[in-house]
Amino acid sequence: MDIYTDTIRDLGPADKLRLVEEIWDDLAAEESPLPLPGWAVTEAARRRDEMLADPNLGSTDEEVWKGINDSRNG
Repeated sequence: MDIYTDTIRDLGPADKLRLVEEIWDDLAAEESPLPLPGWAVTEAARRRDEMLADPNLGSTDEEVWKGINDSRNG
C-alpha cells in the first residue's frame, strides 16, 4: 500500500464521504467527457434496449422516491 491509501483508510466515515464529494465535484468540473470502459457502454445499451422493449420494467420517479423514503423510515 501507499501512504495515500493508508491515510484514506484511517479517515472516519464523514471525512471519507467529504473526500468522495470533493473528488466527484472535481470530476464534474472536467470539460471533456470521462472515458467509459467498453463493458459499461455495452451494459448501458443493453439496459436501454431492454427498457425500450418493455417500459414496464422500470420504476417511475415517484416509486423510486417512495422506496428511498420507506427504507429511511423502515
